[in-house]
Amino acid sequence: MNHVSLVLVSHSEEIAEGLKKLLEQVAPNVDIAAAGGNNGEIGTNALHIQEAIESVCSEKGTVVLFDLGSALLNAELALEMAGGKERVRIADAPLVEGAYIAAVEAGLGKPLEEVVQACEAAKQIVKIEK
Repeated sequence: MNHVSLVLVSHSEEIAEGLKKLLEQVAPNVDIAAAGGNNGEIGTNALHIQEAIESVCSEKGTVVLFDLGSALLNAELALEMAGGKERVRIADAPLVEGAYIAAVEAGLGKPLEEVVQACEAAKQIVKIEK
């Protein structure tokens, strides 16, 4: 794996999988895993997230993006269960916009910290000028 990889964590399996499908079209050279839902229901699952991280873990690094608060808790638990992977960062970014930017930056071969900074900057995006 020559690029930073991404893990998408959502309370909805459909949201995570749909976003993954979108990003694979934007950045086909970036490995992306979706960890959505909890055994067919709404929620998140630390074991599922851990498996997703391990499935795309890259020597260049991995960025984990999440939708809501408890997804963060399970992502942190997943990292602990995976042995605290040194090159994995949980980004404080909006899921859709942040993941899109992360995919583009990773696809351009940017290093882990630049990918994280770029996707976290998505919090500042103004969609409608008032």
